[in-house]
Amino acid sequence: MFGKVQAVSDLSFKVQPGRVTGFLGPNGSGKTTTLRCLLGLVQPTSGSARVGEHDYRELSHPATVVGAALEASGFHPGRTARGHLQVITDAAALPAARADEVLALVGLTEAAGRKVGGFSLGMRQRLALAAALVGDPGVLILDEPANGLDPEGIAWLRSFLRARAQEGRTVLVSSHVLSEVQQTVDDVVIISKGKLIQTGTLDELTGTGISKVRVRTPKAEVLRLALTAVTEHDIESSIEIVSENEILVIGIEAAKIGHIALREHVELHELTPVGNDLEALFLDLTAGGNPGGAA
Repeated sequence: MFGKVQAVSDLSFKVQPGRVTGFLGPNGSGKTTTLRCLLGLVQPTSGSARVGEHDYRELSHPATVVGAALEASGFHPGRTARGHLQVITDAAALPAARADEVLALVGLTEAAGRKVGGFSLGMRQRLALAAALVGDPGVLILDEPANGLDPEGIAWLRSFLRARAQEGRTVLVSSHVLSEVQQTVDDVVIISKGKLIQTGTLDELTGTGISKVRVRTPKAEVLRLALTAVTEHDIESSIEIVSENEILVIGIEAAKIGHIALREHVELHELTPVGNDLEALFLDLTAGGNPGGAA
C-alpha cells in the first residue's frame, strides 16, 4: 500500500532457473513495485518476496546472489564507467579487476575511462547491466533493459540474456517491447492493476507449439472435408472456416496440407503458416488496465 493506493494485491508467481521470464503489464500495473519488493526496497504490507529460500535482506552477500538493474540513471555524471563499478566492487568486497571484466561482458571496454555524464541512454543501460553482473550472480532482475538500445543493441541483449539462462541462471525481465520479449523469453508473467492475469510458458500462452496455417482455395469445402477425414481422431487438430474461399487449419503442418490438396486435386491460392502474437494476447488480457497509478 502507498497511502490509500494498493499497488499490488494477491500476486504470486515463481521464476525458474535456466529460463528467461518476461514480466509484463501495462504502465502502472505494479511491475516495478513488485521488483522493488523482491529486492527489499519496499516492504510489502503482507506476504513475502523471496530469492530462493530467503528474503533479499537476509542475504549475507547479496551481490553474489542477485544482480539487479531497475533504472539506468543512478550514476554520478563526473565518475568514469570503471570508477562507478569499482565503487560497487569495493562495497561488495569484490576484486577491483571485476570492473573491467564486466565492462568487457557488456561491450563497454573502450568507454571504461569515459565519464558517465557523456554516455547515451543505451550506454547507460549497458553500464547498469554491468553493475548487476559484478558479483557473478545466479539471479538477474532487469527492469526495461532494452530502453535506449538501438536495434543492434537489442539483438545483443537478447543473445546475452539467453546465454545467461543457458548457464543455469535465473533471469527475470520486465519489458514493454513485446515483439522482443517474444523472441527472448521462455516463460511469461502478465499482471494488470496489481493482480496476476496469466502465467505460463511462452508456447502455452501463444500456442506456438501448435501449427496454424491459413489456406485460400476455390475448393475450400473439398479440402476441409479431406483434412477432417485425415484428422478426425486428433483432438489437437481443427479446421476453422474463415470465408467461402479461406480456412484456418490448426494442428496440421503446411507440407501435409499441401500433400493432401495435391492428392485431392485442390488448387491452392495461399498456404501460409500463421504466427501467434504475444502482443495481441497481452492486449486482450489487459484490456482496461490502468494507465496511471503505481508502476
